[in-house]
Parts: sequence; structure tokens; C-alpha cells
Amino acid sequence: MLTPEAAKALAKDLTVDITTIGRRSGRPRRIEIWFHRVDGRFYITGIPGRRDWYANVLANRSFIFHLKESAKADLPATARPVTDPEEKRSVLLQAESVWNRPNEQSVDDWVRHSPLVEVVFE
Repeated sequence: MLTPEAAKALAKDLTVDITTIGRRSGRPRRIEIWFHRVDGRFYITGIPGRRDWYANVLANRSFIFHLKESAKADLPATARPVTDPEEKRSVLLQAESVWNRPNEQSVDDWVRHSPLVEVVFE
């Protein structure tokens, strides 16, 4: 259950840290990343290409979602990889309003080559 402060932060913040467990090392790995709100759900993505955080959550779906802007909280979460092309396209099109992606990169490139996970809070 989210606290009221965490719920407010999730409604307005953009940047969080996530801590995943390294797929090879087994050690915690913390990075800063943007998250997106789409239709009442929360997602993490990245530019096209391989991402260590994504490989880590594929190996171990549990991670920590660290609020750090308007509220401070460490939220246990589970990653649900989004691999269906139509679902991925729908989410990415709605999230792209905050991206600074180059014009030459089509949404098709993002659908084919970008990681996307839904963040499911425990």
C-alpha cells in the first residue's frame, strides 16, 4: 500500500533511482532513470539498445523503486516486461511527450529495440 506522499510523488515526479540485482554479480545496482505514467500504470523504458538494468530485471523481476524528488521512499516493486508490440507501441506513444528523442528515430525503432517494463508495486 502506497502512502499518500508516495502516491503524490508518483503523480508528479519524473526521475527516480532503481536498484536491481546484477544478473551475473548478484550485487545491488542503483541507477537514475525516468519513469512514465500511462493510464494509471507506471513504466520504465530506455533508448533503443541493450540496457543492463533491463537484463537485470529479466533475470530477477524484484527491484526497488526509489522516490527522491518530492518525496523520499524505497518502494519494493516487480517488473513486468512488456514485449507485445501493440501494447508496447501504445505505451511508448503515450510516454513520448516527455522524451527528447531525435526526429529520425521512429516509434517503430523504439518498439523493436527499447526495453519496456511495467512497474508493479508490492
